[in-house]
Amino acid sequence: MHAPAAIAPLTEAPPPTWRAELRALAALAAPLIGANLLQMAVFAIDVVFVARLGPTEFAAATLGVFLFNILAFGLIGLVGAAEPLIAASLGRRAGAVRQVRRSFRMAMWLAVLGSAAVMIVLNLAAPLLRLAGQEAVVAARAGAFCRILSLAVLPAVLAALIRLTAAALGRPGWALVVTGLALGIAAFANWCLVFGNAGFPALGLEGSALASVVTSVATFAAYFVILLRDRKLRRFRLLGKWWRAEWSRMVEIARLGSPIALGWMAEGGLFGGAGLLMGLISVTAIDAHAVALNIAAIAFQIPFGLAQAGTIRVGFAYGAGDRAWIRRAGNVAILCGIAVMVLSAFVFWAVPHWLVRVYVDPARDTAVAAMAVQLLGIAAIFQLVDGAQAVAAGVLRGVQDTRVPMLIQVSGYWGAGFGTAVLFGFGMGYGAAGIWWGLAVGLGVVSALLLWRWSARDRLHLMPRTD
Repeated sequence: MHAPAAIAPLTEAPPPTWRAELRALAALAAPLIGANLLQMAVFAIDVVFVARLGPTEFAAATLGVFLFNILAFGLIGLVGAAEPLIAASLGRRAGAVRQVRRSFRMAMWLAVLGSAAVMIVLNLAAPLLRLAGQEAVVAARAGAFCRILSLAVLPAVLAALIRLTAAALGRPGWALVVTGLALGIAAFANWCLVFGNAGFPALGLEGSALASVVTSVATFAAYFVILLRDRKLRRFRLLGKWWRAEWSRMVEIARLGSPIALGWMAEGGLFGGAGLLMGLISVTAIDAHAVALNIAAIAFQIPFGLAQAGTIRVGFAYGAGDRAWIRRAGNVAILCGIAVMVLSAFVFWAVPHWLVRVYVDPARDTAVAAMAVQLLGIAAIFQLVDGAQAVAAGVLRGVQDTRVPMLIQVSGYWGAGFGTAVLFGFGMGYGAAGIWWGLAVGLGVVSALLLWRWSARDRLHLMPRTD
């Protein structure tokens, strides 16, 4: 098996100009962005199939996927701390192979331990959702959905860890290949299991959850084969002595990764919490929120890919101790993130009805479609700051600054964002639109503070010493 086209391993000299850094960032980010978009297509396939089952099943899947995503995404943030550590090891060069292997191995241990905890929580989804005030029938159906979906946690997290590691080692192209494979598997599995095609039973909502499990296992299996067969990845012997504990490295990953996980969960929780607030309004509001949020999340995958690439580029420069390179790499990534979100905001303003029509039939689900279009108009505004905060957090991870950014995210999303959502949505009576204005406020506050922290990195002593 030979790897697709990708950038060379990260051992080159620092790019001397902004244009050269832009080319290097694009070479790394392009396959990651493509893989992120394909991953969202995988999620969209699930939404499209389940939406045809009716509003109750759709609402149950929306809540179940929210719970799965926030927990699994947080766990990926925890083990994903291996990414800046690996990049810094490559930047330092001395002993890089051993240090990379140690980081990957202990991140893998954390993935296994964390997945066990997440699976327990997912099996308690029904009572948790009832405590959150959701309708009994919706909570029960979401609980059944999550019990099956819990089997996808470990393979999904391990696949994400391998993907991030391969990108840091100069093989981002594999992410695009494997996610494309996952898209095909997800479409076929949903087609077979949700509606009972090709001789399979029609399992409905449970069939969609089972299709997600099949897709996650197949994705992990593909990455595992890549680790064994790719010649450049084999050079690091990432699976060598997988049983050997490196407790100091595990603590380092947990110290760096726990704030990443909490920050990601705070952001995901803001949007998921908004979904719970929608549940207090109506099932129509939940469904419209799910449609609009899925569209916004697709656009977000571009700056998210830039953030992943920015972490690696800045991390490599940080390991090399090159302050000028750190500044150049971070600023290029942030400017690119802002630019692409300006374009996505324009699309949301220009053709919202076309975007919504992909998910729901306006003639059949008139109320859902109309509300989703209204929410997309608000999403067009917060797109402008969402890209900036995502990439700013990514480049700060590159200099291994995660604790204060996490505090910014938690306070900004839940203090300013969720508080405003409750005030506008219920206190001032703006309903679903008011809740989404709260999302915009939270993202704006976090974006401003993270950008300030990046600009003040020298004064805050975040840069490596030059002596």
